[in-house]
Amino acid sequence: MRLISWNIDSLNAALTGTSPRAEMTRGVLKNLHDLDPDVLALQETKLPASGPNKKHQAALADLFPEYDFIWRSSMEPARKGYAGTMFLYKKGLEPVVTRPEIGAPEPMDFEGRILTLEFPDFYVTQVYTPNAGNGLVRLGDRQEWDKCYRAYLEELDKKKPVLASGDFNAAYQEIDLKHPENNHHSAGFTDEERAGFGQLLAAGFTDTFRQIHGQVEGVYSWWAQRVRTAKANNSGWRIDYWLVSNRLADQVEKSEMIETGERADHCPILLEVKL
Repeated sequence: MRLISWNIDSLNAALTGTSPRAEMTRGVLKNLHDLDPDVLALQETKLPASGPNKKHQAALADLFPEYDFIWRSSMEPARKGYAGTMFLYKKGLEPVVTRPEIGAPEPMDFEGRILTLEFPDFYVTQVYTPNAGNGLVRLGDRQEWDKCYRAYLEELDKKKPVLASGDFNAAYQEIDLKHPENNHHSAGFTDEERAGFGQLLAAGFTDTFRQIHGQVEGVYSWWAQRVRTAKANNSGWRIDYWLVSNRLADQVEKSEMIETGERADHCPILLEVKL
C-alpha cells in the first residue's frame, strides 16, 4: 500500500487561487496524483465549515478523478477557515470514516484536526497537531493535546494496527532540525513537546523514517516560507511523520520526503508498507 501525507497550507488556495504559489501547489498535487497513492492525507486545508464548495469539488474531480474524498473542517466555536483535514482514497476502498473528539482543550476538538479511516485490518489516521504558538502561549494546551492524542492512538491500536500521519509540529531529535542550538525555546522543539512525542513512540509506535534511514542528518519536511533562504540553504525541520504500530514496523518498505522544488513550507511524505 502506498500512502502520502501533506500539510498543504491551504487546499482552498490551491484549488481556487491564481497566485504563483497556488500554481506551484497545484503542480505538487498533480505530481502526487501521478505517484498513484492508495490514500492521500491533507492537513491545514482551510476549507469552509460547510466543506468543499462546488468549485473545490470540481477541481478535486479534475485532479483526482479516481478518488473519493472526505473532509473535516474547523467550525464554531473554533475559527472558520482554519486548520482542517481531508483524505482522498481510491474508489472502491470504502473505509469507515470517523471524526473523533479526544477531549482536548477547547476549541481544539472543533478545529478539524483528526480524521480516521477504518479498514478491515488496520486504521489510517491523520493529525494536524496544534502549534504551541508565538511565545509558547499554547504550550500548556499543547501538552494536554499530546496526552489526549496519545490515548486516542492507544485505543485504536488495541483493536487493529495503526498508520498515523500528519504534521505533528515536533522535531523530536536534534538531528531533526538544522539549528537545534538556537531553538530549545521555540515552538516545536521545546523539551515538553519533544517529551510528548517520545511518550507517543514509547506507547507502541514507530517513526518509519528513522526505521528505514537510521540517524541520517539533513533531511527535513518543513522550511519557513517567510525566510527566503531557508529552502535554498536546507535550513529546515522534520515535523511531519508516518508512524505505525510497532507490530507493522518490519513491513515498512519505504518512508521518505517528496521534493517540491522551490516551494517552501511543508513537503509531502511517502509511506509504502506491506499490509
